[in-house]
Amino acid sequence: MRAKNIRNIAIIAHVDHGKTTIVDLLLKAGGVYRDNQDVAERAMDSMDQERERGITIKAKNTAIHWEDHIINIVDTPGHADFGGEVERVMKMVDGVLLIVDAAEGPQAQTRFVLRKALVQGLSPIVVVNKVDRDHADPSGVHDKTLELFLDLEANEKQFEAPFLYGSAKDGYFVSDLEDSRDGVVPLLKTIVKEIDGPEILEDSPFKMLVSNIDWDDYVGRVAIGKVLAGKIEKGDKIWRIGANDEKSEVKITKVFEYSGVSGYKDSAVGEAGNIVGVSGFEDVNIGETLSANEESELIDFVEIDPPTVQMQFSVNDSPFAGKEGKYVTSRQIRDRLMRETKTNISIEVNDSDIAGVFNVAARGAMQIAVLVEEMRREGYEVLVSRPMVITKRDDNDVLVEPFETLYVEVPEEYVSGLMKALAARRGDIVNMNTVGSSSMIEALIPTRGLIGFEFELLNMTSGHGIMSHLFKEYGPVAGDIAGRSCGTLVSMETGLSMAYSLDALESRGKLFIGAGENVYEGQIVGENPRADDLPVNPTKEKHLTNHRSTGDGKGIQLSPPLKFSLERAIEYIGVDELVEATPDNIRLRKRLLKATERKRESRKATT
Repeated sequence: MRAKNIRNIAIIAHVDHGKTTIVDLLLKAGGVYRDNQDVAERAMDSMDQERERGITIKAKNTAIHWEDHIINIVDTPGHADFGGEVERVMKMVDGVLLIVDAAEGPQAQTRFVLRKALVQGLSPIVVVNKVDRDHADPSGVHDKTLELFLDLEANEKQFEAPFLYGSAKDGYFVSDLEDSRDGVVPLLKTIVKEIDGPEILEDSPFKMLVSNIDWDDYVGRVAIGKVLAGKIEKGDKIWRIGANDEKSEVKITKVFEYSGVSGYKDSAVGEAGNIVGVSGFEDVNIGETLSANEESELIDFVEIDPPTVQMQFSVNDSPFAGKEGKYVTSRQIRDRLMRETKTNISIEVNDSDIAGVFNVAARGAMQIAVLVEEMRREGYEVLVSRPMVITKRDDNDVLVEPFETLYVEVPEEYVSGLMKALAARRGDIVNMNTVGSSSMIEALIPTRGLIGFEFELLNMTSGHGIMSHLFKEYGPVAGDIAGRSCGTLVSMETGLSMAYSLDALESRGKLFIGAGENVYEGQIVGENPRADDLPVNPTKEKHLTNHRSTGDGKGIQLSPPLKFSLERAIEYIGVDELVEATPDNIRLRKRLLKATERKRESRKATT
């Protein structure tokens, strides 16, 4: 049996193809906003980092009421590093809106999220967005999308998915470009007609799979999922069934349903087929089953792709430790990381052999950088290492490493430089074609080769290069990849940086600090164009003599220092270096702060 008045859909797409803007349109059409209400763009992007980066990081739920239907909408990330968010929501929905750019066509992440949806048997609706773009080719994109469906072995019903065309920016979608533009109504009608209502078990007690976890300041942990059978009300006693047949009885303190941009609101009852949140748990995890029947079996959960990148988090042991953050102990850092694994199932955290050092594995460096940035904004101080790929042994005991399919779009004049860069990173060109004045290049590259590549691409193409990547497989180790070619300027003193000393150091390389900043011994204060690290003293003052007054040197003009974002800093550092992330600063430093300790370690490595 299916619920007639409910539709559960996910919106999936490649980065920047218009998902979040289309959600905003649907919210307006569903009457979420008053006619005179000031509407913020990207309303579903509630995290500060989402707005700053311009991408969706966390999958989020909302719902609109249109005519007599409830349409639950899940906005999912489009970046490969956050694929775990996409995978786990597939169990909550019955159909997907696949958004495809009318000029770019299906891209890397389109393939990834569509494959996940088709395997789950979900019904797709294809929305060709941005038909007003230069070089837009809606009919060509239609054919390429169908080719992708064939490639991903879509079934007959999925292959016959309806197509709509339009512009989220201009606020319309139509079944045919010659049709009159009636806003977003044709899209809503297609959703109601083409997406089946959720399948529910009739005359069965309450049952639900936990697909997401949220936190409410008043009631604590909130388990989110689609009600598969029965109904749930405040005060009901149910069973939480976890892995290894772990069971506990829970009294429900609140039931939430989703509405508009405000998140959720209290509901008297959670009905079968609807996506709801329930609270009352001391502890609950994604993938667990909630049931009125203690003997219920665990509902199968979608398989999550394994992490491919690992970094180390450790306690800040710099001379400035504890001066800028509230949470600085290893216990506080560990608790925060473990809490992250409760809501982000694609991140794994393990204790290392060294006290106070934790191994954090994820899909990519950006995913970990987002976590570190959230922690420093919450008041944590933490040291993080350079990302390292996760290798393993195959069935023949051969060491293998992760490889990814890389898609790069660059103006034609940068193609030769891009080819050299990919070759240096062990990338093999798979395909290449031209779209307008740009070249689209597809390559197979070790995940190792992608670390730091995005920044190299931006510098190489003056910001015109666009890249995306998608995990492909594990394969034999590709060989050495050259790391950073330059050395660093390392402070050999602790104190306040002086314009007088920095003026002299500018001739040695690029500086990462300005005058009047606190620095410590072992901190990286600049880049040395030569391969070796160079000890320097940025705290040196100008000594006064009978012939010099204190006013001498006040006219020094320093070049602006190079300031790193957290993500850039993580990918810049070498294996013997760390990033110190605090609420106030991002500093680069050596693992061993004392020069004598670094020399001793270097001699050990050569013997």
